[in-house]
Amino acid sequence: MTTPRTGTVLVAGSANLDFVVRASHVPAPGETVLGHAFETMPGGKGANQAVASARAGGAVTRMLLALGDDTFAVPIEASLRDAGVELDIMRAHGQPTGVAFVCLSDTAENAITVAPGANSLLEPGHLPPLAGVTHVLLQLETPLASVEAWARAARAAGVAVVLNAAPARTLPASLLADVDILIVNENELATLTGVEDIATGMDRLDVACLVVTLGARGCCARMGKQRFLQAAFAVQPVDTTGAGDTFCGTLVAALSRGLAFGQALRRAGAASALACTRLGAQAGVPAHDEVERLLAADSPDATTEDLAIYCSFA
Repeated sequence: MTTPRTGTVLVAGSANLDFVVRASHVPAPGETVLGHAFETMPGGKGANQAVASARAGGAVTRMLLALGDDTFAVPIEASLRDAGVELDIMRAHGQPTGVAFVCLSDTAENAITVAPGANSLLEPGHLPPLAGVTHVLLQLETPLASVEAWARAARAAGVAVVLNAAPARTLPASLLADVDILIVNENELATLTGVEDIATGMDRLDVACLVVTLGARGCCARMGKQRFLQAAFAVQPVDTTGAGDTFCGTLVAALSRGLAFGQALRRAGAASALACTRLGAQAGVPAHDEVERLLAADSPDATTEDLAIYCSFA
């Protein structure tokens, strides 16, 4: 598959091996739940987003990641290479590859605990040269000091900085000042702003472009003073793990390929909807032609009027 533009997306972030247990429901604190299936799958927010950028987004994609020299690293590296991602690997000898423990319920909800392992050893100086890179995509499963340094370096090089502020945490204003596009979900928006109302929270964040994902409802966004609404596509969910990462990777890939922002949001929404229909954070990422077929055949599940009311845009 060829891409319309030669610009490259560089994802700098985490790579984990997911240990997934399927169960009737996610256990409450202190509760033991008997699962009915188990498997290991490649994951990690950074790696998931890189696979989505290359596979669903159709963009030339590189990834900076850290892996141990253990057997857990093997399927992660294979998954990324199979998706067509070019790899800049920092090999953390003597340190374990990152892992995540995922409980997936029969209703497609999940609870996730991450042990960062080698991911915590990624340093500012590990960022590769940015020649030919149009967008750098970052998350928060690697050291914050490194994320800040990577954002500064990309900004200085004239490369667009996209930050998926997940997992949720407060962020320094200096980092947000280097971000061109910030992507958060509702909980992450509330953590950053201290308010629950979506429109109010969006107005409080001083970033040029902000995208808020809303799960089964879709997403909303603000670019400057312009607002965007993208309702979700109708699917029967099987596993929501990695759906947000699929959204992020596909969105950035579309922007790197020169699509208009509204078109990129719709494409990202379609890809993330398809990702919910199959198991696995990376295995569930759809191919580019699958996204094209959904975009051609389907329309969002809800009206933008409903979404505007939910976001307090109306």
